[in-house]
Amino acid sequence: MARLPYVSREQLPADKQTLYDHIAETRGSIEGGGIPRSFQLLMNSPDAAASVAQLGEHIRLQSSLDPAIRETAILGTARALNSHYVWAHHEPLARRAGVREEVIEAIRSGKAPMGLPPKEGVFVAAAKELVQKGALSERTVQAIDHLLGPQGTVDVVVVISYYAMLHRALASLGIELEPGLEANLPEL
Repeated sequence: MARLPYVSREQLPADKQTLYDHIAETRGSIEGGGIPRSFQLLMNSPDAAASVAQLGEHIRLQSSLDPAIRETAILGTARALNSHYVWAHHEPLARRAGVREEVIEAIRSGKAPMGLPPKEGVFVAAAKELVQKGALSERTVQAIDHLLGPQGTVDVVVVISYYAMLHRALASLGIELEPGLEANLPEL
């Protein structure tokens, strides 16, 4: 159960409603319309919600990462954190971005990066490592840099860090899945 209210546009002061509108506009096409519960919950602090949304917008729309790489890293982060909310929202996005079903299943089951080609597995391994240890090893950074270069390496680290932060904030606030969404993520 959410620990704070889900805030609607009408509950915001007039000068903060444009923040809500922008988030709804940039998330609506991805989430199927409207503003997801994550941002309804974060709207208890509209300026913080806008800042979180701005970084998320950069990650989704301006990052150098191929969408399949981005979504693989996000699913890896969701699995490492057991984040049902992030998983439920990003599993369908991963499929649409071209992430292979075998990759999604390997991540879901907790087996990844084992059994995945290094070009896919490194992003899952990086997510697991960053979540568990708080930083990437030199070897992991070198592997990502070899595949994506410096900008891609930074973008992978930012994606993983963003979704880890988002999960921790939402879990602390008691986020609930939207009706009709399932995480389909087994406990490990």
